[in-house]
Amino acid sequence: MDDGQVEHDGIWEAPESMDEVLRSESTSVADHAFRDIVGSSAALRDTLRQVQVVAATDATVLLLGETGTGKELLARAIHDRSERRERTFMKINCAAIPSGLLESELFGHERGAFTNAVAQKIGRFELANGGTLFLDEVGELPLELQPKLLRVLQELEFERLGGTRTIKVDVRVVAATNRDLAQMVSERRFRDDLYYRVNVFPIQVPPLRERLEDIDVLVHHFVGRFAVRMKRSIERIPAAAMEAMRRYSWPGNVRELENLIERAIILSRGPTLEVPLGDLARRPSDCAVDDGTESLDRLTRMHVVRILNETNWMVGGRGGAAVRLGMNRTTLQSMMKRLGLARPRESAFRVRSGCVPRTGSRTPAGLCTRYGANA
Repeated sequence: MDDGQVEHDGIWEAPESMDEVLRSESTSVADHAFRDIVGSSAALRDTLRQVQVVAATDATVLLLGETGTGKELLARAIHDRSERRERTFMKINCAAIPSGLLESELFGHERGAFTNAVAQKIGRFELANGGTLFLDEVGELPLELQPKLLRVLQELEFERLGGTRTIKVDVRVVAATNRDLAQMVSERRFRDDLYYRVNVFPIQVPPLRERLEDIDVLVHHFVGRFAVRMKRSIERIPAAAMEAMRRYSWPGNVRELENLIERAIILSRGPTLEVPLGDLARRPSDCAVDDGTESLDRLTRMHVVRILNETNWMVGGRGGAAVRLGMNRTTLQSMMKRLGLARPRESAFRVRSGCVPRTGSRTPAGLCTRYGANA
């Protein structure tokens, strides 16, 4: 608990008022100058450092992480800190638009290109010319559209649907996904050349369960936002509610916490925040991730293990796994801890490059070499 917080009789209170806590929180957030991104945990700071490094370039960025972790906010932060900040930030959710309409949304169409195309339409790439285009859920992009996206990423040109005129654009692309694109490539559901093109600078966005120290400041942030919007005055938060929120695994990440606080503000009729803890209790206590995320973690684990094997479990350094995976050493160490990965004992065998057994199989000792002494 921070020095400025007081807890007694089961009630958490700000020393003066919730407004002072919120002003203090806003100041600390402003210190790293990332609008609307709240928190100071090591995992979040590491992510923001990577954003800071890549923002000044025109490199394509791939944001990897579970749903609800704030990937769109990071995409906006990259745009806001780039030389394109005065130009358009355009976004499109590839999973929210039917595949038959997605090509027109991305690249536009000419009049008469298809039934009901009664007028020319300008696509998102054209609208984002000079600025940044955020491709959310890029893993949902249909296979038939992937070559056209690859072309515009490489050549910065395309034709509208039904058109013949080549259109040149200058667009920086930031993509995001909660899918394992490497696994999708191996399953031939995502083109390998497009994967390498969007994976120029990958950034792993940490789930909320890896930054639990940010829970308090996020709660204050959302309480302030919704209290003002709903004209409520919230001065106290029950200590039991704060503890329950700190202990919860948040499978829906920051978005789930935001929704919970909004419901709490609606339910609160006095100065004490009435958090509907039953909404948390209804979920299984061990439900850290949903089925899709669990699968993502399993595939991520397989990918990380393969890279660690190929680097002889050397995490840092020029030839280390962190560089191969495009992340900082501390980020990889945090991920290894979350996935339960540790360097095998000397008696174990390392799969050499090109020798990757199926999960659960035993690789013959004669085909693989022992782990070396250097890590």
